[in-house]
Amino acid sequence: MNTEHSRKRLIAVALTAMLALAGCHKKAVPPPPPPPPPPPVPTASITASPVAILSGQTTTLTWTTSNATQVTISGLGTVAATGSRSVAPSRSTDYTVTASGAAGASVQASTRVTVTQPPPPPAPTAPPTMSEEEFFAQHVKDIYFNYDRFDLRAEDKPAVEQDVAFLQSHPRMKILIEGHCDDRGSEEYNLALGQSRAESLKKELIAQGLDASRIKVVSFGSEKPFCTEDNDACWQQNRRDHLKLDR
Repeated sequence: MNTEHSRKRLIAVALTAMLALAGCHKKAVPPPPPPPPPPPVPTASITASPVAILSGQTTTLTWTTSNATQVTISGLGTVAATGSRSVAPSRSTDYTVTASGAAGASVQASTRVTVTQPPPPPAPTAPPTMSEEEFFAQHVKDIYFNYDRFDLRAEDKPAVEQDVAFLQSHPRMKILIEGHCDDRGSEEYNLALGQSRAESLKKELIAQGLDASRIKVVSFGSEKPFCTEDNDACWQQNRRDHLKLDR
C-alpha cells in the first residue's frame, strides 16, 4: 500500500515538474513597433537679379526648394522645384515662392523687384528756321538728260511728278528752269540745247497741270557747270534742268 502511494506521488511530482518546465519555454509577446518619423519640413528661397530695373527691362528670378510636393510663385503659378525665369514687371512687385510638403506643411520666401519709370525723353529742339529757297531746294529735284538730247528720260518721270505734286501744293511759288549742258560743243550750240531742255521740261509740267504763268525758262549752256572734271560722270551732272524759286 505504501509502495503504491509512493509511486503515485512520484508521478505527480514528475508531471508538476514537466508543466513547470513547459511554462518556462512559452514565447514572449513582442513590443509594439515605434511610430514613423515626422515628414521632413520643406525649405524655400528666392532671389532676383537685378533687384531694381527700369520699366520695360527684365530681371531674373532664381529659386530653390526641398522636401516639397508642390511649388508656386505668385504671379507665375506652379513652377519646378528649382529653376529660374526672366520677368518684366511693369511696377514694383513682390514675388513669393511657396513650397508645400506632406501633411499640409508649407514654407514661403519672398523677394522684391523695384521698378522705376525711365526719365522722359528730352524735349525736341526746334529745327533751325529754313528759308523758302532752302525749303524749295529740299523738295524739288533737278532733271537730267542724255548726251546731245533734250527729250525727258523715262527714269526721270518720277522726279518730274514729284516736282509737280510739290508745286501744286504750294500754288504761290513760281519757278525758273535753267537749262545746262556739258562743255562739249560750241557755246552757241550749247545755249540752244540748254534752251530746248528747259522748254521740254516746261511743256511737261504744263501737261501735268501746272499753270504756265508760274514757269520761266533760261539757258546757261555750259557757262555754269556743276562739276568741272573732264569725265562722263561729271558731264552727266552738267546735263540737267536746274529748278530754282523765282522771285
